[in-house]
Amino acid sequence: MRRMWAGASALALLVLSGCSAMGSFRPNPNDEDPLYATIPVVKAPQKDRCVAHGQSGARSSCDEALYLATEYTRRLSVGDEVCLEGGYGEEPGYACKARAAVIDTSPNQVKLEVRGAKPDSRWFNVEMRHAWYEEGALVDLYLSERGY
Repeated sequence: MRRMWAGASALALLVLSGCSAMGSFRPNPNDEDPLYATIPVVKAPQKDRCVAHGQSGARSSCDEALYLATEYTRRLSVGDEVCLEGGYGEEPGYACKARAAVIDTSPNQVKLEVRGAKPDSRWFNVEMRHAWYEEGALVDLYLSERGY
C-alpha cells in the first residue's frame, strides 16, 4: 500500500513540476492590471462635427444624426454586437467590415472587443483586442461614416 502511495505521489509531483515549467509567465494583454495598464482608452474628439456646418441646412440633419448616434450608443449593453467599420449604428450585416462585441460598460464608456474583421478592414490586425471607447468617440464614428 505504501509503495502505491509513493508511486502516486511521485507521479503527481512529476506532473505538477512539468506544468509549471511550460514557459515564463506572460500577462494577458486584455487583463486590466494596474501594473501593466494595457487597455487603451479612445477619447472623444474635442470638437463636435456638427459645429463645422454652422447654420447651413446640413446642420439640422447632422444634429439629428448626432441625437440618433447618442441614443444608440447609450443603449448598448454587454453582449450586444456592433459594427466598427461599414455601418456603426446598424445591425452588423454583410457590409460590415469589422464586428465587435460589448464586453463591459461604465458611465460614458463602452468596452469593445473586436471579434471579426475582413482582410480589407483597418481592424484586421487587432482581432480579440479590447479597448474602452468614450461615448463621444463612437458618436463621432457614426457621424464620420455618414459623411458629416
